[in-house]
Amino acid sequence: MNTLHIVCPHCNTINRISSERLSQHPRCGKCKDVLFAGHPLELTAQNFRQHIGRNDIPVVVDFWAAWCGPCKMMAPFYSKAVVKLEPQVRLAKLNTEQEQSIAAQFNIRSIPTLIIFKSGIEIARLSGSMNTMEIVRWVNNNQ
Repeated sequence: MNTLHIVCPHCNTINRISSERLSQHPRCGKCKDVLFAGHPLELTAQNFRQHIGRNDIPVVVDFWAAWCGPCKMMAPFYSKAVVKLEPQVRLAKLNTEQEQSIAAQFNIRSIPTLIIFKSGIEIARLSGSMNTMEIVRWVNNNQ
């Protein structure tokens, strides 16, 4: 039995979950909400480091902005990819206009840009709009 650390998307508490229980809709030990909500997690400067560095599953971050046409086109596809990738992967979004310092730290030059993080380390990056199957394929090939 392998124990994983999963950060709650609601209260940011780190939960210890056995890998066998991931597919059983686990709940947070603190707030009792579901750990996998079926939609991308909104990241901010306050919760970014916790989710990127403390989850034992890969975290895919969509760096986007409200004014970006391709970002708007990709958003529904990204939301659908959550259903196909959770609970083995956490999908999240970071608004580059609201969190410019994080975007600068990761040298985001074009959006949308997807980055896969594992244990706080960037392991893959891809820029440009994709559909659901392209997102799922890219994540599965790079985690």
